[in-house]
Amino acid sequence: MATWITAKVLENRQWNDRLHSLRIDIELPPFLAGQFTRLALNIGGEQIARPYSICSAPGDPVAEFYFNVVDQGPLSPRLAALRPGDSIEVATPANGFLTIEELPNTCDLWMIATGTGLGPFLSILKTEKVWQQFHRLILVHGVRTADELSYSEFIEPLAQRNPEKFQFIPFLSRESAPVIGLDGRIPAAIADGRLEQIADTSFSARESQVMLCGNLGMIQDATEALKDKGLTKNLRRQPGQITSEKYF
Repeated sequence: MATWITAKVLENRQWNDRLHSLRIDIELPPFLAGQFTRLALNIGGEQIARPYSICSAPGDPVAEFYFNVVDQGPLSPRLAALRPGDSIEVATPANGFLTIEELPNTCDLWMIATGTGLGPFLSILKTEKVWQQFHRLILVHGVRTADELSYSEFIEPLAQRNPEKFQFIPFLSRESAPVIGLDGRIPAAIADGRLEQIADTSFSARESQVMLCGNLGMIQDATEALKDKGLTKNLRRQPGQITSEKYF
């Protein structure tokens, strides 16, 4: 059963008209990078809660959450209105299996996200373990427009410091992608080989692990495209190469 902790908002960063990051003054109990928890507010005398991935690293004294404002949603518009000093409820412990502890050791780790599905990969990339466990780290982030490519101040220095080990590939679905990125939908670029071409490596049942987080359509279509390339779902009873998280 979850334990709820009341904490204070330190910062509410607005990336654009829909995207926000909340930084909360709370050191979460031990969790694994890639896991999620629930945030809640008292609205009309009722506790309204929703799950959100943790962007911060385990052990960080500040917990960070990246979220999208859903029109007419019961919680996210109110989260977007929070200011420093406001109270918020945070559930413990964290949950979820989108963690590298669930993965067999291979050479390449693909972290493929759409929208705020980027969150768990931010947490994973802040740990030493992922840099030690895999030979190459490839972060793929699909959004509609360039102003949704949040956290560039964290991602770009990673690529600059680790050019042989880390690669970032943005996808834009509603405008032209930057030089380092691609246009369109991620599953289509998996199917036709464009994603492998720009990453200069192939999806391989022997050498690859793929983590998927984002909208359900992307996860389903990407999974099918990866299966066509010989990859299988990663299950505890039968290890494979495709891991995804569904907490909605």
